[in-house]
Amino acid sequence: MGDVMRHLVIAPVLLPLAVGAFLLMFDDRRRTMKMTLSLGTVGALLVIAVALVVYVDTPSGDRWSSLIVYPLGNWRPPFGIVLVADRLSALMVLVTAVLGAATLLFAMARWHRAGPRFYTLFLLLLTGLNGAFLTGDVFNLFVFFEILLAASYGLVLHGSGTARVKAGLHYIPINLVASSLFLIGVSLIYGVTGTLNMADLARLVPDLPDDSRVLFEAGAAVLGVAFLVKAGMWPLSFWLPTTYAASCAPVAAMFAIMTKVGIYVILRLFLLCFGDGAGASADFGAEWLYYGGMATIAFGGIGVLASQSMPRLGGYSVLVSSGTLLAAIGTTNSAVISGALFYLVSSTFTIGAYFLLVELIERGRQAGADVLAVTMEVFGDPEEDIEDEEDEVGVAIPAAIAVLGGGFLACTALLAGMPPLSGFIAKFAMLSALINEAGDIPPSHWALVILLVLSGLATLIAMTRTGIRTLWGPDEIAIPRVRAIEAMPVAVLLFLCAAMTVMGGPAMRYMEATAQLLYWPQIYAQDVLGSLPPRPPTDGGHE
Repeated sequence: MGDVMRHLVIAPVLLPLAVGAFLLMFDDRRRTMKMTLSLGTVGALLVIAVALVVYVDTPSGDRWSSLIVYPLGNWRPPFGIVLVADRLSALMVLVTAVLGAATLLFAMARWHRAGPRFYTLFLLLLTGLNGAFLTGDVFNLFVFFEILLAASYGLVLHGSGTARVKAGLHYIPINLVASSLFLIGVSLIYGVTGTLNMADLARLVPDLPDDSRVLFEAGAAVLGVAFLVKAGMWPLSFWLPTTYAASCAPVAAMFAIMTKVGIYVILRLFLLCFGDGAGASADFGAEWLYYGGMATIAFGGIGVLASQSMPRLGGYSVLVSSGTLLAAIGTTNSAVISGALFYLVSSTFTIGAYFLLVELIERGRQAGADVLAVTMEVFGDPEEDIEDEEDEVGVAIPAAIAVLGGGFLACTALLAGMPPLSGFIAKFAMLSALINEAGDIPPSHWALVILLVLSGLATLIAMTRTGIRTLWGPDEIAIPRVRAIEAMPVAVLLFLCAAMTVMGGPAMRYMEATAQLLYWPQIYAQDVLGSLPPRPPTDGGHE
């Protein structure tokens, strides 16, 4: 069983890559065949991801979990390419598979016909995402990063239209600059350490001489900027709301996981290379992550309140999510990070469901319905006839509007962190860890607590206003035609958030164990390299 699981690690990368390449041999008139192969591939990825999570969650000897190391070509690390599946990477692969299955199913209703080579681009995006989460080598992280970006360039433009072209003209150059910074940072790190294997870097960083350490930290800073662009940290996030709002619904929903690639890499490399055992480099960049995350939360909250359209509101909600996760990493507190991991999964599913739901709601809106609700509340509606309101008493709400309204209410409660759903559990875990931290609580932690509460309030106000104006306002709205294949992915994603609420105990225990292992990089290095690093981290500095 162990050998089978070891070889299964490469399947999330190899399977979508092979099927995506195979589909290139057929033109888009073979839609049924492409649809069947793509759906089968995503279904297989979902099964593989579940198997990986179950395996790494199984205790191995005296350890909490198992870690799978797959050296490609059987070349021993750190000299060969290696894939590593631990609790964090397996979790991210599972989230990607679930979101990928939901968005692909939604796209099969109509969006797969809106542009060429949709299925190939979608599978290549999954290849890049899974590879980025599973690789144990920084240079191959760059390779997978480029694969997912190349696929995303085509998906941003999928469906054509002026808005998507304008968004693409911002998105593509920004990410090309980020890729250049990535390559510069990798070059500096390799020039100093002579390795790009993540476990080997964790072993070497504590003993770097001072002159080499400065160059290493400079390279890490450049590399960090590249991933902070992808994560959407303010002020590097100006491109994100417009791009996500302009993308077609399944692409925007899938992009909800793409910001988490930046979050994942920062979390992984920060705790491996700049954890408690990193010597003079310990906690390098933590304050930048902390205060940058807080600024991102504030910027996203203001953007949520100012949004006049539902897609842009979703884009700014992504920024609030990214800022929360970055600030949590910057606390260097494992209890906060465990809550942040729970929040990562919940917010990704919720934002994905929201973008899919928006497309269904927008179908029934009349032209000119995008007027900001505050304007109507202040100035009134000159066309409103009070007598018409009396005629509406007792009129039943159409079933489609009721279903969409229920989904919108669920997204509102989840994004705002309302009890008792999973968004509340995640925020409560982070807030309680911040408040119950040993010793005097610094003012910066109180500032983060206030920002988290206010961002939830801003989201609640904005979503309620938008929902009233769109679904329950006096304006007439055409009843949208919603197919089962479109409603099902939204329902599944929201159901999973509800399941995280019901199974909050086991889910949180998984996140806590994951966070604890992230703070023990010597275990990661031992399993990947086969030997302990010379200077293991101390137990202080986190809970």
